[in-house]
Amino acid sequence: MGSNPPRLHGLPEVFPVFPLTGALLLPRGKLPLNIFEARYLAMTEDSLANGRLFGIVQPDPGRTRLAAAGPGLYRVGCLGRLSSFSETDDGRYLITLTGVIRFAVVEELPVTRGYRRVRADLSEFAADLAPADEAAPLPREAMVAALRGYFHRRGFEANWDAIGEMDGDMFVTTLSMVCPFEPAEKQALLEAPGLPERAAALLALLQMDGHDAAGDRPRAS
Repeated sequence: MGSNPPRLHGLPEVFPVFPLTGALLLPRGKLPLNIFEARYLAMTEDSLANGRLFGIVQPDPGRTRLAAAGPGLYRVGCLGRLSSFSETDDGRYLITLTGVIRFAVVEELPVTRGYRRVRADLSEFAADLAPADEAAPLPREAMVAALRGYFHRRGFEANWDAIGEMDGDMFVTTLSMVCPFEPAEKQALLEAPGLPERAAALLALLQMDGHDAAGDRPRAS
């Protein structure tokens, strides 16, 4: 495989990955993690010493062939940068991972210190590194209305003033990450080509939930 394009210079093609079902990291999003397993403590330590980067990717239940180190992985994940780090008295690491760019898994490499590593292609997602397109038209009012219903049905509290002040990119990114959608739905949000497509997918998921609650249609598996 060739080297990354110039605009991707400085980002690795080989890096650790944290397989985590139901977790979604998007470019510019922030994902808090509580690290306590020995292999992921080692991964965090190695990442701190080598660029502060590792990937988040979901295990793929549709893959029948298991990798030697664990279940198969979805093709697409997101590379993140350790943007905050603290250690607890009992030896855990509390970190925040900030999304940088999505990646496509090319191959899985031998396990190092118990954690998994991949060789990845970043070039498909080079646009993730561009500034957010705040001029992109988004169905914001419809999303807020659907979100109010979604939170109400689950008994969730929300700071609606703070939500209203988010710019379009962070609005879609944050809500995609925090809403407790199914893993396959999270993956669909991750793989949406850009902000307008992700916003449309998010709105569809919020509205589908309302239909499910009303008994209009069965929930997608």
